[in-house]
Amino acid sequence: MDTISLALILAATMILLLACGFWVALSLVGVGVIGLLLAGNEQIGLLFATSVWGASTAWSLTALPLFIWMGEILFRTRLSEDLFKGLSPLLNGLSGRLLHVNVLSCGIFAAVSGSSAATAATIGRMTLPELKKRGYSERMAIGSLAGSGTLGLLIPPSIILIVYGVAAEVSIGRLFIAGALPGLLLIVLFMGYLIIWAKLNPSELPKKQTNRVSSAEKILALRRLLPITGLILFVLGSIYGGLTTPTEAAALGVVGALVLALLSGALSKQSFRDSLLGAVKSSCMIGLILAGAHFLTLAMGFLGIPKSLAAWIAQMSLNPLELLLYLTVLFVILGCFLDGISVVVLTTAVVLPMVQQAGIDLLWFGIYIVLVVEMSQITPPVGFNLFVIQSLTGKNILYVARAALPFFLLILSAIVLITWFPEIVTYLPTHMSSR
Repeated sequence: MDTISLALILAATMILLLACGFWVALSLVGVGVIGLLLAGNEQIGLLFATSVWGASTAWSLTALPLFIWMGEILFRTRLSEDLFKGLSPLLNGLSGRLLHVNVLSCGIFAAVSGSSAATAATIGRMTLPELKKRGYSERMAIGSLAGSGTLGLLIPPSIILIVYGVAAEVSIGRLFIAGALPGLLLIVLFMGYLIIWAKLNPSELPKKQTNRVSSAEKILALRRLLPITGLILFVLGSIYGGLTTPTEAAALGVVGALVLALLSGALSKQSFRDSLLGAVKSSCMIGLILAGAHFLTLAMGFLGIPKSLAAWIAQMSLNPLELLLYLTVLFVILGCFLDGISVVVLTTAVVLPMVQQAGIDLLWFGIYIVLVVEMSQITPPVGFNLFVIQSLTGKNILYVARAALPFFLLILSAIVLITWFPEIVTYLPTHMSSR
């Protein structure tokens, strides 16, 4: 049986297992076992143990549960609520006014949670009821939250960037630095769109209040933002300044989050236990997926699938832009049915040889793949962020998807921009590493 036929059999088996509701990790292991049997290798137990050990002992992975725990701690404090109260007085004079709170709150919270779903859920609980009560367009409130929630995947510290860095053997610190400017680019695009929309649809906004926000209120608002912005600067500054590794910075972030929770009076035995259990559950889920993907990668190596696919792509003589176009379609389709981390671990073994052969920088490609996965998180029928927001609002999934469509196109615009101007991604890592 030729390699392409084997690859199609494994792909069909994977789709069938996922469609039947099997866990992603178990599906990966199951397809890996089938692959090894097709390759005529019966040392499945030994290979499984070896691959799982190799997948789970990378030192850089220790940052993953720590960043997740930091986000879980902050999720259970009133610091997330302070984000809305702190930003509201500062945005009253901007077209679109409090709609921008979704974008900026998600951008700030993404820098401490690293999770798209956690960002959308946390900020949505605060902002959606408040915006509805004040008379803002419900569709735009939902759409801006759906789009901005994806910032959790890109703005460092990003869990998915850690996973990609381990899989592609790219410096996680450099990936964090590379994600900063594209993250700011998305925030600017989202806020720019809201400003234009607000000018074209003034009737969709509540009447502007005549009383101005006093300087004292603005100063008080800034004081509410100081704890969480201080933690962000503390964690990311230690990485960018070369003082700590991402793992050490993650440990410092957990300590900082615990101190802030203690000072705010939100740290109790129950909240500590809940945050720890939440971090353990998320970390175990991701760890199982990584182990299963590593085992499947090993099985595909025995079958020669990555090498054959890379050779097949080479024979097609695709230029880098054509390859990226095909990969964009592939990642968006996969992202409709899988979470972002699963997409990365499922595809890197096959895709990275093609990318390297095309001469594409793996650092740049890491940011590209995260942006594409961001798009897929708000793409029906199974975009993860759409389900999070549907659970918050009770709206039909198609209504939420239509509301998110403009932001899907804005993320697509960002992908086009970093493709034509790769310096948006590479400038900071190159500049900072040369200093």
